[in-house]
Amino acid sequence: MDGVARVQGHTVDDYLEAVYFLVSPIGEYQPDGGTTAIASRVAELLGVSRAAVGEMLKRMEADGLLQRGESREVTLTAAGTERAEQVVRRHRILERLLTDYLGYSAAEAHEHADALGGTFTDDMVDRIHERLGFPERCPHGWPVAPALEREENRQLTTLAELQAGDDCEIVRLTEHDGELLQWFYDEGLTPGAELEVRDVRPAAGHRKVWVASHDGGSEGERVIADKAARNLLVRRSPD
Repeated sequence: MDGVARVQGHTVDDYLEAVYFLVSPIGEYQPDGGTTAIASRVAELLGVSRAAVGEMLKRMEADGLLQRGESREVTLTAAGTERAEQVVRRHRILERLLTDYLGYSAAEAHEHADALGGTFTDDMVDRIHERLGFPERCPHGWPVAPALEREENRQLTTLAELQAGDDCEIVRLTEHDGELLQWFYDEGLTPGAELEVRDVRPAAGHRKVWVASHDGGSEGERVIADKAARNLLVRRSPD
């Protein structure tokens, strides 16, 4: 199937990227899940109808990019995984082009990279990566190389999993919610920032953290909702 084929404005590559994150051990949609992707989750992530998702998934299954089990769970085939990883890598390199060369903010770069992804060939992306000096990560902390991402996944958890007294470093920011992504940057919750969890209030649905000064930002206490905490991927500090 040609990657230009669209259903409700989304290409095959968009769907591959969505499924990739849903089935990854640590992904954008369910960072601590590792659950198999189903049509309703893909529909929610892409903001399209379940009917549209069902139509596209059938096409992708026929083209050997994915498989669906008896419970309609979705898994990528070897060919689907390879193509999905190329899509993700392209997106992350283009984000660096937009921030490093064109002056877009990190949050803006994500939106524009989504729109530009299909306009560049793999050779073009490789040349861009070389001109950028082979950056290892996108502006939001995600490794460009799929192998590094898989290796690093085992070291990470979400801020929502930490308890009062825990220290950590932010490694990655999830990207599927543009407004939330912008809020992370506004609050100084960026890759490399060091946090101390000071209070957890499950009944209220939030926690208080202390953010150390980072990249010229101001340090101080932040109140973070559980939804936001689930979208901050962190590495625990050694005891």
